[in-house]
Amino acid sequence: MTEFKRRIFYIGGFDPRGVRFYYHLLKEQVARYAAKTGEDVVVSPRQKASPVRSDWTVRNATQDVTTDYTFLRWEDIVQQAWIKNPLQLVTRGARTYLAHIRHLDFKWARELPNGPLVTMFYPPILAVVIPLLIALPLFLVGLIWLSWWIALLGGLAIGIAAALPILGLIRVPWLMRFFIFNSELCTGEGSPELQARLDAFAEAMDAGIDGDEDEILLVSHSNGSIIAMLALDRLLERRGGALPAQFAVLTYGHSIPLVAGRRDATIFRRRLANIAARDFHWVDVGSPPDGAAFHGVNPMVTVASDPKPRMDLLNPRFYRFYDAANYKTGFASKYEVHFDYLRVADRVSPIDLPSITASRRPIAAAVAAFRDIP
Repeated sequence: MTEFKRRIFYIGGFDPRGVRFYYHLLKEQVARYAAKTGEDVVVSPRQKASPVRSDWTVRNATQDVTTDYTFLRWEDIVQQAWIKNPLQLVTRGARTYLAHIRHLDFKWARELPNGPLVTMFYPPILAVVIPLLIALPLFLVGLIWLSWWIALLGGLAIGIAAALPILGLIRVPWLMRFFIFNSELCTGEGSPELQARLDAFAEAMDAGIDGDEDEILLVSHSNGSIIAMLALDRLLERRGGALPAQFAVLTYGHSIPLVAGRRDATIFRRRLANIAARDFHWVDVGSPPDGAAFHGVNPMVTVASDPKPRMDLLNPRFYRFYDAANYKTGFASKYEVHFDYLRVADRVSPIDLPSITASRRPIAAAVAAFRDIP
């Protein structure tokens, strides 16, 4: 048996935690994979290869597999876009939702799963409703002793202050920042820093995909799928539209319609249309309980009637791989479900990220093995 070599380029989501968090998450989950399979798998220390990337290696001695893992970093840009001022968050959020109402292709959006649409619109609703629900009884009680305007202002002040930890618990501020960031991608390609980073991502991939690897994967999670499309089209431009035969794209919980579904996102839609004209394998894994993922949605249909990439749309069927009690607990937290693609469950799935990283199976064989599971 000859060594199987794989290279992964990974782009994470809109998360300020960055490479340290995701390195330790993968290392922890690869160890969990090794414990469940009995295979000898180790993760090397991470090395900062450049300001925009960190590298490490996952070695499975049992299956004679080496995966060179490149984490493409943009957490500093997320940190710059992480709005901390509550008033600024509210005002920019209001502009974002006005833009959604004005430019979203609602005819196409009606065909999307309900989950992500609910996730898209519940933050502004709850940001108004929860403070008012707290403020109303305080206002009514205050009317007994105070003038109406003092009771109103006091009730609203206490309602807003009391609502903040509740809104934080259900991730409303994080979702607002997430939607604001993506809405601003619809009128261009983000900040000059982001555009330079996308060029650097394309350069890093271009320099790393002409080796002797048996498989090359561009893997992204959540908002990273949008960033991955912008980087992938730049890579195609650098290479005259050609990709190696062993190249494939793997998206987990993609959110591409947040931008592709907007009529004003002309630059992004043009880039996505160019991607849709190329021949490569694209696997998307999206779970129906994941309200932040557009599961079962081919994002290219917004720009092409006959997309050329060979698309596999997979439901990870977490209920098959978690024990009932653990699945029920995880299902209760939509936030945790959104990260389950990156974890090993109670039973190993062929398509979770640690298995894809450590296994000898190429991505097409992993998809086939997953589909063979009853």
